[in-house]
Amino acid sequence: MDPEKILQTGMAFWGSKTLLSAVELGVFSALASGELTLDALRSRLGLHERGASDFLDALVAMGFLERNGTSYRNTPESDLFLDHAKPSYVGGILEMANARLYPFWGKLTDALRTGEPQSEACKASGALFDNLYGDEARQEQFLKAMTGVSHGANLGIAAALPWDRMRSFVDVGTAQGDLAVQIAKAHPQLNGVGFDLPSVRRIFEEYVAANSLQERLAFQAGDFFQDPLPSADVILMGHILHDWDLPTKRMLLGKAFAALPQGGLVVVYDAIIDDARSQNAFGLLMSLNMLVETPGGFDYTGADCQAWMREAGFVDMQVVHLVGPDSMVVGRRP
Repeated sequence: MDPEKILQTGMAFWGSKTLLSAVELGVFSALASGELTLDALRSRLGLHERGASDFLDALVAMGFLERNGTSYRNTPESDLFLDHAKPSYVGGILEMANARLYPFWGKLTDALRTGEPQSEACKASGALFDNLYGDEARQEQFLKAMTGVSHGANLGIAAALPWDRMRSFVDVGTAQGDLAVQIAKAHPQLNGVGFDLPSVRRIFEEYVAANSLQERLAFQAGDFFQDPLPSADVILMGHILHDWDLPTKRMLLGKAFAALPQGGLVVVYDAIIDDARSQNAFGLLMSLNMLVETPGGFDYTGADCQAWMREAGFVDMQVVHLVGPDSMVVGRRP
């Protein structure tokens, strides 16, 4: 028995911030065209001589870079997922973590003592997303981050449902629209709607146009607190339900039930916590992130979500694992 696990976990922010700074500085994009010497890479990134080799060698030791003599190159995973120019880039969520979440998590103890958020929700009047979306650059960063964190699960949803029996879908809280795009790409018979606040329209439509799907995917502006959800055969809520308190969760599921036809499906996905609340550490930490970020949000187990769906009138609920910590809960309107 030794304290290694305790020390590694307690000091894990060292490695986390090193990777986040590497993404912010563009290390992996700079190396996407091939290896560079220490001096060439330091010059391209604008790094001071002091600390540069320690920084890059730490990325080597952590498995994000490889070194050949005095030259550095990306690992295959870093090249695929952390080069900003590639469609497989997942660094958007890391950019947001660096700019927003990292400082907020420094106040986790305050959040645990007070039950109050430490994000924009406590720094200005108005709703969290009104404050978050009030700055165009910050909004775009956040929406792109949602694509990065959700892309793998979106591909899973596009493959896992009985889409051949469906003709339409609505992605509630669509953000940049990656879920809608992946479903439409995989199933040419489908038409979809991305439903979100009006300020999201431009970013959604640009992403849809970049994927040449504007003929089958449309944006509908709305506020799910004030407006009914658009009707469709399938209503999806990806990384939406965990943002809100229990009454709002129930309200959203009730609106989904009202908008679906007989036999229609509701799909909710998040980092669903295992029913024993002992295995999905990411889901539990995500719930703490909701504590830090939101006034009432929290993550939940599959059993919790199935019970809320049952209260709303859904039947035949099932929990389906997607990728990593993410699972979806599917219910059918009888």
